[in-house]
Amino acid sequence: MKHSCTRREFLASTSLMLFAAAAHGADALPEKPEPIIDIHQHTNYSFRTDEQLLAHQKAMGVTQTILLPAGSLYGLEANCTGNSAVYNFCQDHPGEYVYCANEVAGLPGARSEIEKWLKKGALGIAEQKFHVNCDSPAIEEIAEIAQEYKVPVLLHFQHNVYNLGIENFHKILEKYPKVNFIGHAQTWWSNIDKNSDQKTMYPMGKVTPGGLTDRLLTEYPNMYGDLSAGSGLNALNRDKEFTQGFFDRHQNKLLYGSDCNDAIGRGPGCQGARTIATVRQLAPSKAIERKLLYENAKRVFKL
Repeated sequence: MKHSCTRREFLASTSLMLFAAAAHGADALPEKPEPIIDIHQHTNYSFRTDEQLLAHQKAMGVTQTILLPAGSLYGLEANCTGNSAVYNFCQDHPGEYVYCANEVAGLPGARSEIEKWLKKGALGIAEQKFHVNCDSPAIEEIAEIAQEYKVPVLLHFQHNVYNLGIENFHKILEKYPKVNFIGHAQTWWSNIDKNSDQKTMYPMGKVTPGGLTDRLLTEYPNMYGDLSAGSGLNALNRDKEFTQGFFDRHQNKLLYGSDCNDAIGRGPGCQGARTIATVRQLAPSKAIERKLLYENAKRVFKL
């Protein structure tokens, strides 16, 4: 005998199913992906198209990306585009993409160019990757702008090439205590090791504790670290036991960035995706993992 379901029976059965789903929690309802902020990406990176950039970030699971423009004279050695390009890209993808401002440190007109984009909504000054001493008047001008607009500065440290003399950077940290500085690249990451050879860009092997980078992060509240690029990934993987302690000590100071020019965004060829996997593998706790992949960036860039 065919049974016809009444409205009352339908509502009752629906209520039971919803109750059961709630009782089983995550087993019954799909979880929303955890947010990830990537603080270090570029447009036209190694001639990657805008469509490839969008696909790359989505494939990595990134939910918000900060675009870092080149200066007017240089493409950050990777043909990256400048302030206007990143601004227009973010206008086309509001919320999901935000941007920093940039100009060659020490260039006449650098202040007015950077201020122009900060007034339009840029979240920081980055990526500073120019051939100047890291404690020079040129960097002091960048710091003064950042102090006035209350934004962070991200610097690429590379021995004898960009932001020279990392051993002197404490002078800037001390002179501008209200400005948050974010360290990045080969010389920043090689100096997690006390015995770092400044000429070696991608050192391997066990880390000798007490390196300059570790000390800067420990001693200066306004010093932060960007986990991005091959230099960051190499540093995290060379001594995993050290890295776990490093993550624990500096859990409020490290921010995930990819700085990855891969066109796909997943698999062994994508350094950015591998860095996310490494953070998840080596973070001493889930709480620390969330700080590194999301919370610290949200706080420092006021997202």
